[in-house]
Amino acid sequence: MGIAAKELNQYVIRPTLLYLGLNNPNAEALLLGIAASQSHLGSALHDRRGHGLYCIRELRHAALWDDYLAHNPDLASQVRGLASQHAFLCSPHLELTVNLRYATAIAWLLIEEQKAIIPEREDVLGMARIWRQAFEPQGRLRDFIDAWRICVTPLNQVA
Repeated sequence: MGIAAKELNQYVIRPTLLYLGLNNPNAEALLLGIAASQSHLGSALHDRRGHGLYCIRELRHAALWDDYLAHNPDLASQVRGLASQHAFLCSPHLELTVNLRYATAIAWLLIEEQKAIIPEREDVLGMARIWRQAFEPQGRLRDFIDAWRICVTPLNQVA
């Protein structure tokens, strides 16, 4: 069992996006959907596809630092501020598994790097397309949509 979607959003995703200067419920929904499709909200934090909630591959992580963050030192410093002081230097990819806010910031930057237009939270197919573009180029849109319905839709239902 993974992390409850409501709590993941409230305590990790929203504060991380606010820290990065973004107040956008649609971005929050997209990151929830990506976490749902990549790891079932944390049920599996490390597998052959990558590390952490968002299953980020080591090569993608390194490329983001080398090709994107290296050109924006203020943002790089801000993101580095989320990482553990010593652990990051020894094993930067492990931060993607053990540090939820750092992993969320990296996941967001992988989306931002694509210059994708963030769809409305009701546009699950639109979010699935961004997921495939930024995280799983060979992924099936249906997999994202199914994960959304199983993991995230209960968050949106009124009791």
